[in-house]
Amino acid sequence: MSKKINVAIVGLGFGAEFIPIYQKHPNAVLYAICQRNEKKMNDIGDEFGIDVRYTDYDELLKDPNIDAVHINTPIPNHGEQSIKALKAGKHVACTVPMATTVDECRQIVELVKSTGLTYMMMETVVYAREFLFMKELYDKGELGKIQYLKASHQQDMDGWPNYWPGLPPMHYATHCVGPVLALTKAEAEYVSCFGSGTIREELIPLYNSPFAVESTHIKFRNSDVSAHVYRSLFDVARQYRESFEVYGSKKSVEWPLIEGHPLVVHTAKKPEPEIPQEVESPDYAHYLPEEIQRFTTKGVYDTDDKQHLSFTQGAGHGGSHPHLVHEFVNALVKGTEPYPNAKQSANMTCVGILAHESALQGGKQMNLPDFTFGDK
Repeated sequence: MSKKINVAIVGLGFGAEFIPIYQKHPNAVLYAICQRNEKKMNDIGDEFGIDVRYTDYDELLKDPNIDAVHINTPIPNHGEQSIKALKAGKHVACTVPMATTVDECRQIVELVKSTGLTYMMMETVVYAREFLFMKELYDKGELGKIQYLKASHQQDMDGWPNYWPGLPPMHYATHCVGPVLALTKAEAEYVSCFGSGTIREELIPLYNSPFAVESTHIKFRNSDVSAHVYRSLFDVARQYRESFEVYGSKKSVEWPLIEGHPLVVHTAKKPEPEIPQEVESPDYAHYLPEEIQRFTTKGVYDTDDKQHLSFTQGAGHGGSHPHLVHEFVNALVKGTEPYPNAKQSANMTCVGILAHESALQGGKQMNLPDFTFGDK
């Protein structure tokens, strides 16, 4: 019999999207759920047939039958809850970002090293079909030498839960930082960031952050390549966009300006009118076990009124959810490192944290801490 991992999902807003994926994965058991709102927890538990239920996270961590937790709680809780889980002997998958401080990131990395447990930040963009298409071109050598990378994440967060208003844009930057690092498995060495514009007065004191947009340059470690990422959350007129663009010596790929439009692939050394070509990104369900392939093109729920806002507004996260589950579960079953692991997740997350500090100091260069680097 194949090994099965008992997983508990913590937080059932966005987190509910993952329940049936774990239930259908051949190496996972969705063993328990956790939600502070007992009625909501019971409604979801009844709907998906989950018997083990917790309203108290600390009590869940005492359950010896749970091998791993998948944390989908509000951003301010990620670091603390991941640290608690690792100390309790549980493997951790956590939605982005890893934490809100450099010190919390450090603690997670150190706990993973001392315990031998697995940590994975569940960054959706690096498993979205558009990214996987670009990664396939890169792996086949079709892009040539990578010369430059660019990514953005723009979103209107008005109306979202109470910890969002006024959030510094770069404190939630992994959706644009992740892909520029992930394509070549690069590490950020240092960053410089500028703030631009001003959000409305009532939002500024909530995080003491005035910026409408934060724009960051990232210098890669042991590389001649740099990347540019930018982020906005409030008071900027823009359709939701998570974009990633790669510029190579042979081919470049640009994300569409309007959601739903095709990618544009540019090929060098062609006659000028033939350089660009619109390309529909293929799906990559074939990378997955057959049991969960359907989830790359279909949400958990069959009706639009039940879809979580992050899934609807985020265009389904590019079919990434089953890829994330498989990467985490497969790593636990095989004893391998998931991508991104603890150090890689810390590098991605600390880029955003330090970029905001840079913006507050007029673009000062901020070096990534050594604990975010691998062995190379």
